[in-house]
Amino acid sequence: MLEKDGKAQITAFDEVDHVFSGTKKYRGYRKFIEKPKLKSLSQANNGYLIIRCVLTVVKESRTEVNRNTAVVPQSNLQDQLCQVWKDGQGADVTFSVGGQLFEAHRCLLAAWFLVFKAELFGPMKEKETQCIKIDDIDPEIFEALLHFIYTDSMLVDEHYKESKPAKLHHLQVASDRYGLDRLKVMCESKLSECIDVETVATTLVLAEQHHCKDLKEACIEFMAPRNVLQAAMATDGFKHLVASCPLVMKELLDMVSRSG
Repeated sequence: MLEKDGKAQITAFDEVDHVFSGTKKYRGYRKFIEKPKLKSLSQANNGYLIIRCVLTVVKESRTEVNRNTAVVPQSNLQDQLCQVWKDGQGADVTFSVGGQLFEAHRCLLAAWFLVFKAELFGPMKEKETQCIKIDDIDPEIFEALLHFIYTDSMLVDEHYKESKPAKLHHLQVASDRYGLDRLKVMCESKLSECIDVETVATTLVLAEQHHCKDLKEACIEFMAPRNVLQAAMATDGFKHLVASCPLVMKELLDMVSRSG
């Protein structure tokens, strides 16, 4: 509060913290000063009243929490789709893979498997055919493909863990064949984590043939030390690497020479 001549008048008020909210209908703060105090100050200055406002800008943004906001539950769509797949509810197509039958839903498969879209919905489809036979893929790998389509996640069980990276090799080949790019990258990531002397050459061939750049670089870097390379050279996978990927061998030898 200021006097008539503009000098500050020291007046003590109770300190009150207040955060202005845009949700209120009024502007300002109603409890700034009591009316009797305001009247006495006005009378002391012959009816004059000057208020000096000091604006403080707080850089940190304030987040208002609405205590009445309902908590939105996490989506369980993947679990529901997985259960529909396992129960076979509404399945309208069957795959015969290595003597095993897998039921599925045409619409969902067509959305993921572009290679099946023409066969399932195209003009050349056989309306009477409800079973599609696939001969060149392992039933476990095909089941893993279906699991990914219905759940957007990799199928991991104890048998799968024990057999990797062999199963991961087959799953990556299948995912590349059927155009499941996300699953392909997931396999690539898992294979990068389990590179060892026994399988690194085979994994490197796979990475080269299926255009997995990051996995290829990880394998070459793993074999760069001379002692690791010598151990890998004793494996059957390395013989296959030499025969099928001569350009990769050149890259590998260049890396070894640079590493000393």
